[in-house]
Amino acid sequence: MDKVKVAFLCVHNSCRSQMAEALGKKYLSDICECYSAGTELKSHINPDAVRIMKSEYGIDMEKEQYPKLIADIPEADIVISMGCNVQCPYVPGKKNLNWGLEDPTGQEDAKFMEVAKRIEENVLRLREELL
Repeated sequence: MDKVKVAFLCVHNSCRSQMAEALGKKYLSDICECYSAGTELKSHINPDAVRIMKSEYGIDMEKEQYPKLIADIPEADIVISMGCNVQCPYVPGKKNLNWGLEDPTGQEDAKFMEVAKRIEENVLRLREELL
């Protein structure tokens, strides 16, 4: 059976979508292939997101992840936008969701943790829906 392909999208693919890819791989890898991408690239993943994901989840995003453009990932069955309002990229999928997450870039660790927990909750909810 083919795994469901899930794409987490944001404009720069440097923070929220990268966190979602990491948590998607952690919780969905048995049933999904998870990717993240954006319409523009930053040169690196947000260092605060990297630090939070490493300390709270034991995930080293820099080990297996890097910023990617939408054209660099496979066509997805489920496309999830992080919540970038009018700039949010649209990519067709069998199912399109928008998680409406505020970008924590430049804010305190507490905001990064809040966003990470919301992503985790959404990923776990997605898992329940797919099973």
